[in-house]
Order: sequence, then structure tokens, then C-alpha cells
Amino acid sequence: MREFPCALRIMPKKAYTDLDVLEGAARVRERPGVIFGSAAIDGCQHAIFEIISNAIDEARNGHGDRVEVTRYLDGSIQVRDFGRGIPMEWNEKQGRYNWELAFCELYAGGKYNADAGYEYALGLNGLGLCATQYASEYMDAEVWRDGMRYTMRFERGEAVTELEKTPCPKTKRGTRIRWKPDLKVFTEIDVPIEYFRETLRRQAIVNNGIRFVLRDEKTDRSFAEEELLYQNGISDYILELGEGTQFTAPLTWHMPERTGRDREDKSDYKCKMSVALAFSNKRCAKEYYHNSSWLENGGSPEIASRSAFVYQIDSYLKQSGKYTKSDGKITWQDICDCLLLVISSFSTHTDYENQTKKAFRNKFVQDSMQEFLRHNLEVYFLENKTEADKIADQALINMRSRVRAESTRQSMKKTLSAGMDMASRVQKFVDCRSKDTDKREIFIVEGDSALGACKQARDSEYQAIIPVRGKILNCLKSDYARIFKNDIITDLIKVLGCGVAVTSRSNRDLSSFNIDNLRWSKVIICTDADVDGFQIRTLILTMLYRLTPDLIERGFVYIAESPLYEISCGKETWFAYTEREKNEVLTKLEGKRGVTIQRSKGLGENDADMMNLTTMNPATRRLIQIEPAVAEDTSRMFDLLLGDNLQGRKDFIASRGHEYLELADVS
Repeated sequence: MREFPCALRIMPKKAYTDLDVLEGAARVRERPGVIFGSAAIDGCQHAIFEIISNAIDEARNGHGDRVEVTRYLDGSIQVRDFGRGIPMEWNEKQGRYNWELAFCELYAGGKYNADAGYEYALGLNGLGLCATQYASEYMDAEVWRDGMRYTMRFERGEAVTELEKTPCPKTKRGTRIRWKPDLKVFTEIDVPIEYFRETLRRQAIVNNGIRFVLRDEKTDRSFAEEELLYQNGISDYILELGEGTQFTAPLTWHMPERTGRDREDKSDYKCKMSVALAFSNKRCAKEYYHNSSWLENGGSPEIASRSAFVYQIDSYLKQSGKYTKSDGKITWQDICDCLLLVISSFSTHTDYENQTKKAFRNKFVQDSMQEFLRHNLEVYFLENKTEADKIADQALINMRSRVRAESTRQSMKKTLSAGMDMASRVQKFVDCRSKDTDKREIFIVEGDSALGACKQARDSEYQAIIPVRGKILNCLKSDYARIFKNDIITDLIKVLGCGVAVTSRSNRDLSSFNIDNLRWSKVIICTDADVDGFQIRTLILTMLYRLTPDLIERGFVYIAESPLYEISCGKETWFAYTEREKNEVLTKLEGKRGVTIQRSKGLGENDADMMNLTTMNPATRRLIQIEPAVAEDTSRMFDLLLGDNLQGRKDFIASRGHEYLELADVS
């Protein structure tokens, strides 16, 4: 049991008066998750992809057909393209150098201008290069453009060299960026080679004809090198995915460029799409790309695919009479289980969910995809009845297997539910997340108002709460039949999980006592510091003493002390748990002005911060352990004070009542 030498003191909080502004590199370095999705390894990986994206945009727009990526031993990365080279010279329109805009200004770049040749681009927002530079320990830039070689160096968001310019052959062009992610920004920067390999493989799939070279430094003198190239893009990839398991020939459809808008009052933009698909009863895969970015979370392409495939295959099943009376309707999952699908779409306007570009939602793109897929599936089914029957039959097999599996799962769930954790069925019980019995604590609180306060104040990782509604039965004066009809008592026993140490017909719904089934490391009784609270606390202890005495004897049961007084002076506050502590605080404050003393409110009226500080937080709360050594004395006291010995109780109060006057509510 934790002991405190004096009353609990609260220090004043810092005033919330002024707002701060992040400027320059701090906008990224202090909050990398805003741009990169997180400060962990996946955020570092996204920063790498931002630089690779710029190189890909150049190559896809006809400026070079090769992108080289190198991972060095020291954790630095290099990306080299053979495009036009980043503009570095003076910008008359902006009155600044282009290098400053590209490397040091968020939302600055060449892709806002439709005439720059970036109609369908991975990078759109002018964030990636600058944000990655800001998040780097250092970044070296080398650019070949218009017969000149430009070099600069940046460190932690600041240019540390002047722009150097020297002549070079006019045939040499492109950009080389080498940088090292900063451990002061990211929690981890050791990006595995598999990330580079998988990223470049995906880009090779949707950028047919572009050669991606991955170099990995093995020693200071040697590199492992590999190339990734899909000459026919997704058409080659769908063959690779199927590996000869397809029961339909692979298909590739191309949607010509379309123009439209997401809403009447919005501007027109363009989109186009390529689709590769096949059906297999041994493999399944779905991959969506937009502007060559892999859509890990799907969005519009997945919604369009779901709608088109389910509608068209369901229609074919109905028209061909393949459904039986006992069948339901096929679902997207039934189709997915036999579908190999790769979609690569492009649009000149894209509403990505955020800078990480893992999903997007554009109504015009989605509607165009859906209509295109429906039409092509309909034509394919009409012209290829044998293949259409195979697809429909396989979808039916998948559906019926799914239905049987779900039926089996529900049956098993019902069977297991008979012996499942009854705590999940107890009304108003609030569980914690942790499953570690050595950490879990259960607070038995007084009423719904205290439940609400404790819910806000608790640590939901390991602290659970169950309220008792009013005063429970005196278990020393009630027979077992009455005890086990009481919902409050049976709910408490179910939540504890250990059963009861009672053999009676009345408790047939509750298991026999087994300490190994106890779900908690501490059973904490938490009631108001008033007469009613003390009585409820005593009745709960009585119940535990009679039904689960081992919990008390083995030291699992605790009482959470609640403060009696809240004493304030200026901006400081003390909580006193006894009359003696109150007097000690008042002695310290003697002579000071503005001292106020307030009798503490009920638990339900306390704010969350106070509840956490005084009652829930293990570092500051006070718990009284019902210690095993005094279990026998406790037993005698329960019998005396709550049992049927009325005369013995009167004699005890008459002879020893004066010893407990300090605990009485004398306010």
C-alpha cells in the first residue's frame, strides 16, 4: 500500500494565452506526420517516394527513359533522372531564384502550370522536394540543364553553399538528388531494400518502357544492381500474377481520354484508364494505381470496380438462371476470390485523401470507370459465353462456400458463447483494452454519475469500471437464494470471473470458485467519502467476504480513499484525506489570505483531472489494501457489525465508538 506523508498538492498550470507559428523548415521538422503521414519508418519511406515521383514524372512525360535509385551504407539515398533538370536560375516573375522555390518553399513548383508538360503527374502540390529537404540531415543537388551544371548543398532545411554553375555538354541533362533522412525528424531511417525494390517494381508496372535501376551499396567499393522493366506494363504484369492459373485469357482494356467535372459548379478536367484482368480459381489480386501512385487504400477505383463487377455478374447469373432458390446474391468478395485485376488510371485533377496519396475520391473519375467497366464486361459476356459461364459458376461456388463458412462460424460462436466471458454481457460495465491479468484493475464505483467521472479519468489501457446501482444486499443477513437473484451481485461476480466459493442450487449460473480465472490484479472499491459511501463500501466488502473470501485473504481487494477536503490558496490546491491533514495544511497556510476550504463533492461531481489525480493515477492515488493478515479479524468484525448479534453490536459501539470519531462527518 502506498503511503503519503502529507496532503496532495496541485501545482498551477501554465496559462494558455498566446499562439505560436512554425516557419521555414520547422513546419516540416516539428510536424513531419502532416506531410509524410508519420514520423516513423513509413513517413521516411514516403519522403523517399516524393523524390522518386519527380523523376518518374519527367520520364513519363517523354524526358528520359531511365530512373536510377541508390541506397548507400550510411543511410543516404540518391535519385538520378535524365529529364530536363530542375530550373535553378533567377525567376523574374517571382523575384527569387528557382532553386529557392523548389527546395525551400512549400507549394512552389512547375506542375501548377498546364504548359509545363505535367498533365498527368505523380507530384502535384509542390510539397515533396521541399518537404524532404527540410526533413534531411543534408541534401546535395546536382542539375544538368541547358549546357550548365548546377550544384548546391542544404543542411537541415537551410542552404549552406551558394549556387555553383559550371559549363557541361549540352547533351547531358537531368537531376541527381542525394540526401540523408534526419534522425531528429524521423524515429527511424534504416529503410530496408525491400521497400525500394517493391516501390520501383510497382512503378515499372504502370510506367511501361521506363527502366528502373536499383543500386544497393554493399561495401565502400561494390554495389548490387538490378533492373526492373515491364515493356508492356500491366499487360505483362497480369500474366505474371496469374502464372498460368487463369481459366480465362487475360484481357487489357483502355479507356480513351474523357473530359468532365465532379459537380456542375466545378471545372472540367480529363481522365483516362487502362485495365488488365483475368479470372483464376487458384489466385486472386487487386491493385489500383492513379497517376502511377499505388492506391493502398483504394478509393474511387475500388468503388467503381465493386459496383461494375457485382452488377454485371449478378445480372448474368439471373439472366442465365444459375441462381437457385436457396442462393442469396453474390458479393464483391465472391468475385474477388477468383479475380486478378490491375487498374491504372490518370486524371488532371485528383482529390487525394492527403499527401501520402493512398486513396482518392473523384466523382467524375469514379463514374467514368464504373460505366467503362460495366460496358466492357457486358460486351465480353455477350461475345464469350463459355468464359462468362466459367466466371459465373466460379462466383457461385465462392458465394456458397462463403455462406457455408459463415453458417459454421455462427454455429461455433453460439456453441462457444455458452462458456464465454460473461463480463461482456453485463450492463454498463466498461472494460479496458489490456488482456494482461497482471495489469488489469477493476473499479467498483457508486452509481452512474461516478461511472461517468471515472471513465474520463481512467487509463483505458488497464482500468475497467463497473457501477453498483444503489445499496446492495447485506450478504450476512440474506440467504443464498435471495443473494443470487440480485442483479447487482451477480453482475459483479460475472465481471470478476473467478466464480463463488458457495455450493448451492441458487448459484447454478455462476461457476465454482477458481482463483486462476480472476481477470484482475486489483479489485478496487471506490465510493464517496460520506456515510452512504462508507455503507456501500462495507456492503461490497461483506459480499466479497461471504462469496469470494479468497480474494480478501490473498490481497486482491483494495479501497480507494477519497479526499474529505479541497483547500485552495491562490492558484494552488491541496486535498486532505483526514481531519489531521486538513489541520496540517491550514497550519502551513496560517496568515495567508484567500484560503478557502470546501468539503469534497461526491465522485460524480469531480472533474476528470481531479479524479485522475486523487483516485485513479497509481502515482498519486491512495489505496488501502485489505491485507491477508487481518482477514480473520475482518471476518469477526463483519459478523459483529453486520450480522445478527444486535447486543454485541451495541456493546461494541458503546465501548469503542469514540475511537472512530475522527472518521465521522462532523462538517
